[in-house]
Amino acid sequence: MSTLANQLASAEREEVARAIRLLLARPLLTEAADPTGFDLVRRRRDPLARWFDYTCGWNLGVEPRRGYARLTKVRVNPDGSRPARRARSGRAPFDRRRYVLLCVTAAELLSMPMTTIGMLADRVVQAMAADRALAGFDPVRRPERMAFVHVLKLLESYDVLRVVDGTTETYVDSVEAKVLYRVDNTLLMRLPAAPVGASRLAVPPEEVPARFEELLADLVRERRYGGASADDTHAETAATTDAQRNLRLRHSVLRRLFDDPVLYRTDLADDELAYVTSLTGRQILRRSVEQAGFLLEERAEGFLLVDPDAIATDVRFPDDTSTARVAALLLLAPLCATPAGLLPEQLAEAGAELLRRFPGWAKAYQSEEGPARLADDAVRILLDVGLAARARDRVVARPAAYRYRLTETTGPAPKNDPLAVTTAGSAGEGDKQ
Repeated sequence: MSTLANQLASAEREEVARAIRLLLARPLLTEAADPTGFDLVRRRRDPLARWFDYTCGWNLGVEPRRGYARLTKVRVNPDGSRPARRARSGRAPFDRRRYVLLCVTAAELLSMPMTTIGMLADRVVQAMAADRALAGFDPVRRPERMAFVHVLKLLESYDVLRVVDGTTETYVDSVEAKVLYRVDNTLLMRLPAAPVGASRLAVPPEEVPARFEELLADLVRERRYGGASADDTHAETAATTDAQRNLRLRHSVLRRLFDDPVLYRTDLADDELAYVTSLTGRQILRRSVEQAGFLLEERAEGFLLVDPDAIATDVRFPDDTSTARVAALLLLAPLCATPAGLLPEQLAEAGAELLRRFPGWAKAYQSEEGPARLADDAVRILLDVGLAARARDRVVARPAAYRYRLTETTGPAPKNDPLAVTTAGSAGEGDKQ
């Protein structure tokens, strides 16, 4: 092979690796949001599609004319660690009300190539009033308008809605606000990643709460692996071939490796652990990691991927962008010092100790219930990034938490900046997504 051919092959490998990590962090990539990244994915879409299909069983759809690429990530065990977030209010996660509004709003937008915020709100009012399982939507109330704006801003971030005239946020202050939108119906239909449509799991509304976990599992059940599917209503079992079993094991292990902050051996089923420790499984794992441009850390406790360029990192840790994230870092010290874990009362006391040390910091938590709220918010972050776990009534540090160390620096302690007296050390990236 000539020198030029080698250079071209090397350039392609580097571009494919970069595009893989880019899509892992941003499964919906639009040309409007990232022209350079989208152009890279567009040019390398064929090897990218093959890599994601073989490695994780995920479908990659690239629409050059419409200006978006959609990687449909399917998780075998869906959880709440990556919620939709509000554009305001400190990026707080969506609550149940906002998720309901999101689903109803998306359904109404399917038949509307263009709309105004007032017309869309009226459609949502009518749709929710017609469904006895839903609480009515009342845009006269400011909290309802704010929740609706959070939904619209999320859809704007996906480029499903594009503002033609006006500003969405003005609706919070006045129901008479004038905002005109253009709707990308095709992109809207691309948003759901579940392989089974919810409409195919028709059950009476009153049964949904009791059967929620079962229905959620049915939404992500994939026929390619054999076994009973959502459509096999009369089959208790179905044959699964060895090829289907191996395919399921490869995808289930590598999906978690490439999508979670850290993969612990104890979190794997016996057959998954046997696969990843087999000669074939280890070869596939290492080859896939190399092709994606990650560095693999393999420890006795599990596996962790490090992106040297931080392209695939969608949530950073340590991170000083919020009080709770700073508190999460500071809580690692008492958690790691107590292998048996901390009770809620001990966590609240640790939060209170932080507030006493830095009285000018975390003003939103300076109240009677503040220490407990601070500890709860910090623990939630540690759980999401795989650094802590719940064990009955305690919170315990997981092995990856010991990667971080707190080092006191010299000098007086400021009253409002805990990071000024504390630094975090780590062997690598705190989070990989």
